[in-house]
Amino acid sequence: MFFEQFYLTCLAHASYMIGSGGEAAVIDPQRDVDLYIEASDEQGLKIRHIFETHLHADFVSGHKELAARTGAKIYIGAQAHAGFPHTPLQEGTEVKMGSLRIRALETPGHTPESICLVIADEEKSSEPWGVLTGDTLFIGDVGRPDLSPQHTPEQLAGLLYDSLHQKLLRLPDSTLVYPAHGAGSLCGRSMRAERSSTIGTERLTNYALQIGSRDEFVRQVTANLPARPSYFLQDAEINRSGAETLTDRPPLPEFTPAQMQALLDQKANVVDVRPPEQFAVGHIAGSINIALSGQFATWAGTILGLGSKPVLVAETDAQIEEANLRLSRVGIEDIRGYLAGGVSAWQKAGLPLARTAEVCAEELHQRLREGSVRVLDVRRDSEWQAGHIAQAQSRALDTFPQGLPDVDPVQPVAVHCKSGYRSMIACSLLQRAGHRNVINVIGGFDAWQAAGLPEVTEQLTKA
Repeated sequence: MFFEQFYLTCLAHASYMIGSGGEAAVIDPQRDVDLYIEASDEQGLKIRHIFETHLHADFVSGHKELAARTGAKIYIGAQAHAGFPHTPLQEGTEVKMGSLRIRALETPGHTPESICLVIADEEKSSEPWGVLTGDTLFIGDVGRPDLSPQHTPEQLAGLLYDSLHQKLLRLPDSTLVYPAHGAGSLCGRSMRAERSSTIGTERLTNYALQIGSRDEFVRQVTANLPARPSYFLQDAEINRSGAETLTDRPPLPEFTPAQMQALLDQKANVVDVRPPEQFAVGHIAGSINIALSGQFATWAGTILGLGSKPVLVAETDAQIEEANLRLSRVGIEDIRGYLAGGVSAWQKAGLPLARTAEVCAEELHQRLREGSVRVLDVRRDSEWQAGHIAQAQSRALDTFPQGLPDVDPVQPVAVHCKSGYRSMIACSLLQRAGHRNVINVIGGFDAWQAAGLPEVTEQLTKA
């Protein structure tokens, strides 16, 4: 038996390859599929099967391209009503591959079509070796139940409870658990950092599995859900029909500084992918900072949307290529182009740069004592409730697409998140909207805590 987990950190996404008898199966493939083909070639395996545990909402899957390049069959839950050639999976459907037996469990809850795959290596035992749980069961959490336009969150949460207790928790405690996402994914709320677990460990440690009644489970897993990005439902529909291939895409157009200025005059979405500290020192006025160093594609999809047609600004051509690929992973494919030569070319053309003021945690504390600044916390509600600056107002960055927070245009406002990544996105959006007294907090709340400065856990005050 061959088994490998492929973890895409920027999307907190785990995909898998299992193999036996010269054949391989890929589960929940990412958009760019070369890594699976290379891995199968290295192992002397032929990819014959592709499984999707559900219609993914947070990324665009590569199942259609991988099938076209390998001739493999695609399997997906029958309730997906997929628009590409596939084999529908129902309860008990089995696929044999060498010594491996793959058995499908219908586990609706995260989505109506969700399935889990129970793996047995019959060369060693007829008992389950592991289960690939998709977004049904995570390490320390369960899937969010609000991603179906046909079902209420309460309806899906009830189905999720049944799937967990009537299907997954009936597997032996020793069964390994491999989910499709890890900590940081918006498909759950409180995942642990581990990449695998066991049914027994989750039974004892997963908060959602400790909830005694179905009604209480429904209440808890539908409460305080993080904002659902608008592109989630779009990605699910792309995956229902199958995305176009990434091969042979034409190179992105290059823009001169003068052309970039014209695009800005037309209100184009100019996205600067450099680190926040570089953006702060000097950037093109009106540009939005979403750095490659973090969950770039997720935040681009959340803030901009799939139809945003961004124009990219970076330091190198390699960064442009990386940004282009990562945007395609969430379905942003219509990239208008990029600024040739980046910010350096802009400066050489004699065009001005804007700056974003920054402040350290200790200086922010002093300015708060003087009453010379307001504080805006753009972390999520769960982060806020765990600890925050007493004088701060809370407005999660996820909610900015529905309208920017009400910020006093005169009094300076210091913006912070956990570490400084999200706060610079927020600062750039506020500056783009015309706010001039915006200050980024270097190091975010992590720096505030490291400095031993006071915090509270009282009920939040919304901005």
